[in-house]
Formats: sequence, C-alpha cells, structure tokens
Amino acid sequence: MKGNAPPLFTPENQTSLVKGIFSTIAEQYDFLNHFLSFGQDIVWRRRTVQNMKFTKTGRCLDVATGTGDIALAVAKKYPDVIITGIDFSAAMIEIAKKKAVNIKRANNITFQWGDATQIEFPDDSFDVAVIAFGIRNIPDKAKTLREMARVVVPGGQVMVLEMVSQQNRFFKKVYQTYLCYGLPFLAGLFSSNKKAYHYLSNSIIRFPSTAEFCQLMEQSGLKVEKTISMTFGITRLFIGIKL
Repeated sequence: MKGNAPPLFTPENQTSLVKGIFSTIAEQYDFLNHFLSFGQDIVWRRRTVQNMKFTKTGRCLDVATGTGDIALAVAKKYPDVIITGIDFSAAMIEIAKKKAVNIKRANNITFQWGDATQIEFPDDSFDVAVIAFGIRNIPDKAKTLREMARVVVPGGQVMVLEMVSQQNRFFKKVYQTYLCYGLPFLAGLFSSNKKAYHYLSNSIIRFPSTAEFCQLMEQSGLKVEKTISMTFGITRLFIGIKL
C-alpha cells in the first residue's frame, strides 16, 4: 500500500502543482467529476445554490469557478442575479465561457482570471461569495476566506462546498481506499494524467476537520451559520455570515 499512496504536496509546491494539473485535465474535468462522484457532484452544487440568499446587491462571486458549474447553476435558478466567476486556470475559464453560451442568461455571467487570495473587487460588492471544491487547492485558506468575507456585504454569505474525510471509522476506511486506489484507477481509464487524481485524493484526506475549518472561518471574520453534510458526509457545505 505504501508504494501506491498519493504523492505528498507542500504549501510551497501546491500552487504550481495545481496549475499544471488543471491545464492538462480541463477537457475531461466535467465528465470525470460526474463519473467519479457517481453524479453526486451535480446534487451537491444544486443544494449549495438553493441555500443562497440575495438581499442587497443581487450579485454572486464564484471563486475558483473551474468550468463554471456553480455560476451556471446560479444563473438558472436566479435569473436576475449578476454572477462573476474567477479562476487562475485559463484553460478552465475558456471552457466555462463556452458552456455559458448555451444557456439563456449568458449575459448575466462573466468569467475572468482571478486569484482567490487577492480578489480584485471592492469591499461589500456581493451578496454571496462561494467556492466549490477549490479551497483545498489553495495553500493559504485563511487568506482566501478573509478575501471572500471582505467582498461580501455585511450579513452576506460566504459558502464553501468541499469534499472531506469521513469521521465514521468504518466508512472512513472504505472511502479512503476508494480515494487512494479506486478513484485514480477509474480516472486513468479516461485520462492520461493519473497524477491529478492521486493529488485529488491526497488533498481531500488532508483537508481540515469540520471543527477546524469552522474555527478558521470564525477567525476570518465570519459567523458559521450552519454546515450541511451530504452523501454520508463525503461532502460538506459550510455557510458563514459576514459580521
């Protein structure tokens, strides 16, 4: 087992590693997400969008938007909301732009390059700032949360949707076995970059516990309103309110 364990990453090399990974898997990203999660990623995003509240600006920021699935889901559910998606992968942004053309409210969505740790928008610009399956790829999670809190209005939502390690001892073993071996094997059937999915496994296993991450949100100027566990706790939605 040791020889097949996911490769380690460090804060120093994580950003460059992630950039390289996403530039090579962009074209297969959507298919593999749906396939490897057995379609549950669609359900997780839908439930996240259902918990959004737009009360002041009518604007939403999708941080680390990837291929734009959250942004597009917001546009479909809230036709009057203006959505901006930012990501540091140019390849992902191009795919998101192409997907936006196929929905009726494409004029409400803008996709652009952006750094989650240095968001180029003024304070109090959005009702909601959301990041889905992206914060585990960012070494400085606290800085990202502070930036997301900065750009939402007082009382606005900072939402983090992320895959987490299990707390149930039995299921945790099953789940981590799938992450370490099953997921990279299945991904390798459709993608030549198995390294990407070994990294994915490792980043999920190393993600902070629910209590630790809630504490990090509180330290970033947010009040944790609630967390929502989905699909046996595989994924969790953290909802923070800007104080």
